[in-house]
Amino acid sequence: MKYEFPQDFWWGSAASGPQTEGAADVDGRKPSIWDHWYDIEPGRFFNDVGPANTSNFYYQYKEDIQLMKETGHNSFRTSIQWSRLIPDGIGEVNPKAVDFYNRVIDEMLANGVEPFMNLYHFDMPMSMQEIGGWENREVVSAYSTFAKTCFELFGDRVKHWFTFNEPIVPVEMGYLYDAHYPNVVDFKRAVQVAYHTTVAHSLAVKEYHALEQGGEIGIILNLTPSYPRSQNPADIRAAHIADLIFNRSFLDPVTKGEFPADLVDILKEHAILPTYTEEDLAVIKNNIIDILGVNYYQPRRVKAKEYAAHPDAPLMPEHLFDNYEMPYRKMNPYRGWEIFEKAIYDISINLRDNYGNIPFFISENGMGVEGEDRYRTADGYIDDHYRIAFIKDHLKWLHKAMAEGANCKGYHLWTFMDCWSWANAYKNRYGLVEVNLDQDYKRTIKSSGRWYKELSDNHGFAE
Repeated sequence: MKYEFPQDFWWGSAASGPQTEGAADVDGRKPSIWDHWYDIEPGRFFNDVGPANTSNFYYQYKEDIQLMKETGHNSFRTSIQWSRLIPDGIGEVNPKAVDFYNRVIDEMLANGVEPFMNLYHFDMPMSMQEIGGWENREVVSAYSTFAKTCFELFGDRVKHWFTFNEPIVPVEMGYLYDAHYPNVVDFKRAVQVAYHTTVAHSLAVKEYHALEQGGEIGIILNLTPSYPRSQNPADIRAAHIADLIFNRSFLDPVTKGEFPADLVDILKEHAILPTYTEEDLAVIKNNIIDILGVNYYQPRRVKAKEYAAHPDAPLMPEHLFDNYEMPYRKMNPYRGWEIFEKAIYDISINLRDNYGNIPFFISENGMGVEGEDRYRTADGYIDDHYRIAFIKDHLKWLHKAMAEGANCKGYHLWTFMDCWSWANAYKNRYGLVEVNLDQDYKRTIKSSGRWYKELSDNHGFAE
C-alpha cells in the first residue's frame, strides 16, 4: 500500500535554541533558569551534563542546515532564546543575537528550508525568574515586548510563528512535580502560572496580527489523549478530568477563546482559581491562533480514584484520578513511555470534530533510545531501523485521519540531530543525525535520516 501525502506537506523536524545552540555564555547571552539550576544542583542532571554546550548549532549551523537538506527537510522549527536576544529579559536588544538569528534564517531560506520559529521553549531568563517568572504580571508584559521585537526583526522572512512550546510542561514540572526549576509543589501557583502563560500567548498573537506581516501564528501543545480504563462512568469521569487539566487547559483558550467550564468548576471547588481580570479574558477571547502545532509522544491512561489522598498532602491533579498501567502495553523502555500510534489519529479526529477542523501539523513525534552506538554499522553510521518503523507506524494513522478529513499540514520529527534534553541531558538520542560529543560534535546521518529524505522526496512511503 502507498501512503501518499500532499505535495506541499511539511516534512521536517523540531528542536530548540537552548537544546542545540550551545555558546551559553558568549556574545552577550545571559543565564536562563537552566543555567542557574545546573550551577546550584548539577546532580539533578543525567551524568552531571548541563546546558552550556549542547549540540554546538551556534557555530555549526551552516553545516547543520546542509544536513537538513540532505535529510529531506523542507521546514524546520527552532526557537529564539529570550536570554540571548534580550539578555536581561527587558531592555536592550543584543545585536550579536540579531545577527546570529538573521544568518540562520537566511541560510535556511537559501537552502529551501522554511523557518518555523518558536518564542519560548522552557527557557525563562533568570532575570525574569528572579522577579517571580510567570507568576508575575511584569514578566507577561516583558514577554509580549520580546515577541513583538522578534516579529519586527525577523517577520519579513519568518512566516510561521509559535508563541510557546508545550506550555503545560513548565506548569507540571516546575510547579507541581519538582522536575524542573523553580521546583515548586503548589497546585494554586501552578494554575496562576498556566493562566499568565495563556495571557502572554494571547498578547503575542495580538501583537503579531496587528503587524499584518502576511504569515501565521500559533502555539505548540503536547496533546496527550486521556483514555479511561473502562467504560464505567467513574473511569470515564476520571479521564475527562485528566483531559481538562493536561490538554484542554491550553487547547480550549487558544482555539476557542475560553477556558472549559468544567475545568473552572474544578478550580473553584478546590479554591485554586487564578487571579484574573475581565480585560485578560477579553484578550484571550479575541486572539485565537491561526494554526496549531501538535506534539504527540504517549497516551495517558486513567482510572477512578481507588484511595483518598492523605488530608495533609499537598493538593495534586492525581487527587482527582489515578493513572492506570494497561497490561501488555507496548513500551519504549528507555524513556518509560507507552507507544500507542493510534492516538495520533484520535487527536486529529478530535481536532476535526470538536475544534472546527483547525489547521494543524504534527510538530513533534519521536523515539528516544539509549545506547544507540550498539547499532553502529561497519561503515560507521547508526542503523536506527526502530526509528524508521516508529515513524511509519505513526504516519499510517495520520494518513488515515487525513483521508477522513483531518486538516493536517505537515509532520515534524523530534529531532533533527541528537540534542541535550533538559535534566535527561544526552541519556536518550532522538536525532536523524548523530552528534558525537567525543569527536568535536561530529555529525553523521543515521539510517533514519537517509530514509527521511526518501520519504520527503516521494511524498510518502509504500509498504
